[in-house]
Amino acid sequence: MTQPPASADPARVIAIARCWLGTPYHDQASLRGVGCDCLGLARGVWREVVGPEPFPIPPYSRDWGEAGPREVLAEGARTMMIEVSPAEAGPGALVLFRMKPRAIAKHVGILTGPDTFLHAYERLGVIEEALTQSWRRRIAFAFLFPQR
Repeated sequence: MTQPPASADPARVIAIARCWLGTPYHDQASLRGVGCDCLGLARGVWREVVGPEPFPIPPYSRDWGEAGPREVLAEGARTMMIEVSPAEAGPGALVLFRMKPRAIAKHVGILTGPDTFLHAYERLGVIEEALTQSWRRRIAFAFLFPQR
């Protein structure tokens, strides 16, 4: 029986994610201090925590999550991260949000505390904010970064 992969140190994940604070929002980008979207933030943290990205991310449209039943982000994360239930997700976990009821999960954030998270948001860039009930109820999936 194989052991599940060990997860990365949550304090390290959070420290690296916080280095992205203030990075401007830029669709499909993933460069700390230059620009990123929510997926780009997760990709950048992955590179610093785990190493090279395991596969290239194909170009995507701004409305990519508006059509289709497939949970594309969750499926991708599931292939390389450690899935946990949203109720078990703690600081350092990557969470996927459904922005509309019954829509697929298409927004990504990283929990930084029991009631805070960090994400890249249009017009605001990378920010850390309160994980309000409004945000909390949108969490559909949660994953841990694996150890390098």
